[in-house]
Amino acid sequence: MKLYGLAAFSALFLVSCSQNQSPQVQPTSAAREQLTPEVPVMGKELRVLALGDSLFAGYGVKREESYPARLEAALRARGINARMSNAGVSGDTSAGGLERLEFTLSSQPQLPDMVIISLGGNDMLRGLPPEQTRANLDAILTKLRARGIKVVLMGMLSPPNLGGDYRAKFDPIYPELAKKHGAALVPFFLQAVIDKPDLVQADHIHPTARGIEEIVAATAGEVAKAAE
Repeated sequence: MKLYGLAAFSALFLVSCSQNQSPQVQPTSAAREQLTPEVPVMGKELRVLALGDSLFAGYGVKREESYPARLEAALRARGINARMSNAGVSGDTSAGGLERLEFTLSSQPQLPDMVIISLGGNDMLRGLPPEQTRANLDAILTKLRARGIKVVLMGMLSPPNLGGDYRAKFDPIYPELAKKHGAALVPFFLQAVIDKPDLVQADHIHPTARGIEEIVAATAGEVAKAAE
């Protein structure tokens, strides 16, 4: 599969497919530094809900190798008493995330203190109007803000083959909504694995377990900061 640059590669990661198993690999030194417990876990438990698509569901890796699971380990390594609930659904769109938000929140033993969101990439792959993606994410953030729940929004970028007009409407969605709702923002969730084929599965689409470790290493700081 030909790659069309950084933005196009990010879009390819969001294809919906079933779970497979990948060989377990070792994280690089950068990721290992993030994930090795060195700080005593202290303080009140931080309940974190991961609402997203296949990037959270953990396509092609074990459940314990998924981004939410490894993020929990990284936060605990920083001394944050984090407990993660993985609500990732492969192939989910922003509309799907909005539709299941209330049920997902009500199914938790307690409301989460924080929600991390990775939605909108599948909207882009399906060529859905960016206005719909914006409206759905806006509604999700509005509902969470009304409950006093902190949010970290994982940003995505539009591939160039969708055209400049689409990109001009899609790419600003994440930074503008983060600013509007006072949410923390990871500008481009997949930045750590771009142009690094050894961090991508054989399908040339999803990150390997090692790739996930690198994404965690690159994003855990922003999540930890949001938890303060």
